[in-house]
Amino acid sequence: MARQIEIRQAARTITVPAGRTILETALEEGIAYPHGCRSGRCGSCKSRLLSGEVDLLPHTRFSLTDEERNQGLILACRAQPLTDCTVVWLDEDEEKLDLPVRTYRTRVVAIDDATHDIRQIRLEIESGETVAFKAGQYAQVTFAGVPARDYSMANQPGRSHLEFHIRHVPGGATSEHVARSLKVGDEVSVRGPLGNSFLREQHTGPILAVAGGSGLAPIKSIVEMALASGLRQPIHLYFGARTERDLYLVEHFSLLASTYDNLQFIPVLSEVSRSDHFRTGLVTDAIVSDIQDLDGWKAYMAGPPAMIDAAGVMFRELGLRSEDMHADVFFTPEETTT
Repeated sequence: MARQIEIRQAARTITVPAGRTILETALEEGIAYPHGCRSGRCGSCKSRLLSGEVDLLPHTRFSLTDEERNQGLILACRAQPLTDCTVVWLDEDEEKLDLPVRTYRTRVVAIDDATHDIRQIRLEIESGETVAFKAGQYAQVTFAGVPARDYSMANQPGRSHLEFHIRHVPGGATSEHVARSLKVGDEVSVRGPLGNSFLREQHTGPILAVAGGSGLAPIKSIVEMALASGLRQPIHLYFGARTERDLYLVEHFSLLASTYDNLQFIPVLSEVSRSDHFRTGLVTDAIVSDIQDLDGWKAYMAGPPAMIDAAGVMFRELGLRSEDMHADVFFTPEETTT
């Protein structure tokens, strides 16, 4: 049975059909509802249920804790209304996103192997214009003949090119195409910007940036933009990888850390018992060992779901508020199935 859902900030009431979520219908109705992953992993669509009841589909602990749920918070992307409802999304006392989502025609101008399974792709906008986005956002990227996929921009905003880091996923049609068939000169369609895990430049407290694997892409954009914007607070960048062959851009970030005294760069290897050059163990354990109090920090995280979930739990225990955690979760389509 369809339900009537009042969305306070939009000053709209929408009809949500049975089996549909609030977010799905809101977006279809043209409402700019804050969101990110659409699969209950990032928490960007967290909202307060003022009245009514909803059925919440499966979601991660990072995106919505039991305590938050008991306080009347929901995820719009997981909420299927059981009654008529009134909801408000959580406003942030920070800069707002007002960037239009557009589709750009681009062309591949460079392909580099960052690691044994990650390729760095550089695209130029055919019109020569710059793509307006916030550091940390992503775009829907469509290569010829394969399904569209979401990838985060790795470069700073305001450039006439876009950089993506794409990991080869065995059996994945799109990443297989990038790994085996993509050529310089190929046309690529890019739709964006998307996502709410972007750099909050008005924040003056310390910044914790955590990347796993190709999740380094949005974190690279965030860290570089923070430095280029003149942010002077401490920035701690932790990069988790399995082994040394899974690390990349180490020299790049080491050079940045030697240039900017407010940046610390800490690579951590999880599948190595000892290393002469890098720390070993879980990246989350390394962070907890180094930082005992995260009150007043902002955390930006991008990587595998298990890493993000574990980090969210640990960081809350260290005093980090949920609204100060921003995540870009990398997952395969199969992982979103509920």
